[in-house]
Amino acid sequence: MSREFVIGLDVGTTSVKACVFNLHGKLIADVEKVIISNYPQQGWVEQNPDEIEQSAILAIREAIEKAAIEKDEIVSLGFSAAMHSLLCVNEEGTPISPALIWADGRSYKQAEGIINTIGNKVYAKTGTPIHPMTPFIKLLWMKENEYEPYKKAKYFMSIKEYLIQCWFGQRVIDYSMASATGLFNPEKHKWELDLLELTGITEEQLSEIVPLTKVLTGFKREKAEAMGIHPEMPIVIGAADGQLANLGNGAILPGEVAVSVGTSGAIRQVTKGVKVSENRETFCYSFTEDSSIIGGPTNNGGIALQWLKDLLKDERSFTEFLSDAGQVAPGADGLLFLPYLNGERAPIWNQQAKGNFYGVTIAHKKEHFIRSVLEGVTFNLFQIGKALERLAGEPQKVYVNGGLARSPLWLQMMADIFEAEIYVSESHHSAAWGAAWTSLVAIKKVDSFEEIKQNIPMGEPTIPNKENSELYKKIYENYEMLAIDMVKYFK
Repeated sequence: MSREFVIGLDVGTTSVKACVFNLHGKLIADVEKVIISNYPQQGWVEQNPDEIEQSAILAIREAIEKAAIEKDEIVSLGFSAAMHSLLCVNEEGTPISPALIWADGRSYKQAEGIINTIGNKVYAKTGTPIHPMTPFIKLLWMKENEYEPYKKAKYFMSIKEYLIQCWFGQRVIDYSMASATGLFNPEKHKWELDLLELTGITEEQLSEIVPLTKVLTGFKREKAEAMGIHPEMPIVIGAADGQLANLGNGAILPGEVAVSVGTSGAIRQVTKGVKVSENRETFCYSFTEDSSIIGGPTNNGGIALQWLKDLLKDERSFTEFLSDAGQVAPGADGLLFLPYLNGERAPIWNQQAKGNFYGVTIAHKKEHFIRSVLEGVTFNLFQIGKALERLAGEPQKVYVNGGLARSPLWLQMMADIFEAEIYVSESHHSAAWGAAWTSLVAIKKVDSFEEIKQNIPMGEPTIPNKENSELYKKIYENYEMLAIDMVKYFK
């Protein structure tokens, strides 16, 4: 009986991951290549697209070698990528600017300008919050600052589109990546021409919009050889990492919510059609022809804990560091933390917001601060979840992935605060598995997206502790009041 495997390629903002799975979702091998970010000025965050392309090629090759499989045994490859990157490209397809990633905040004044004028109208039309993360706002900055690469550019694209152009000579973009630009109408699946006009670019300078099951053709032989795969092997465009993390976790039915927490974080739910928040708290990004992902991203996930660990000069492993929080009861003896160290996206959408500890007393020790930061990050996710709940109803199951999902302490905290069962896949590469499964759907190797639910190795759920949940309800009320005051202060 022949063996069959599938590859998921996940290009994030901190690393490129290539994962080899069997067709039932068991991870056979994974390889991760770190992506270097550059910070030329305060608030600017740039990456080199050619370095990322080389990392992606190497990651695929090394993952295949590590899995000890033959190229004939690989049935397809699916593609996942982080949203909101933007680079300028010339007529030959060569980058003439670095890639500005989601964390680049140089365009905050342009974001404020749109929010104070046509923000409600733009959000209602695109489902994308007005924020410096989006290519729409980045393009406004480029135009208004006469950015030289912008003036010379023939095309504008994300890192994902650039890799596809390098490998296939095509300019195509899937629904979800297009939706995340802030220039796309998720109901019509078309570019919003009036917004393009505002940015000073034309539809011809953007890529052709295609479904996530699009099989890419014309794979360049030298690229395939460098990766160690057949040029004829089907490679499928896939979608954005958030949407595919939901799919890879199995959070695709009503009442099922996916939470990803790595350096940053997000909470998301699949919905039919397009749903936007009355208060602009959440995003609504297109996924398939008739479904969207609604949710909210946070700038402050594991990065807040890493900041505290560095500040305290704690040299232990991250697991040991977090374990100290278990010495303290829920609520950290009255110590509350607003986790806005990096400004914040959802639910407050305020890049000027700042982090804060409240209720500090002489009795508080290191372990209180660790627990307080962990709870603050979780309360922020819960606050985004409340906004999501108003659109999609109360969650019944929460699927979690990302670095923090490896902490039993945090999983119990999630269960207690959300008052829901918490499910974690045995593999933390949910976006890569979602991308791989999409490729299997595209080539008709499997029948449907929904079938993935029977092909996710899942551990036992974490069940909420009723007593802790009641306590956290009261603590959250105080957290929410502080968060509201913070928004007013930095308005």
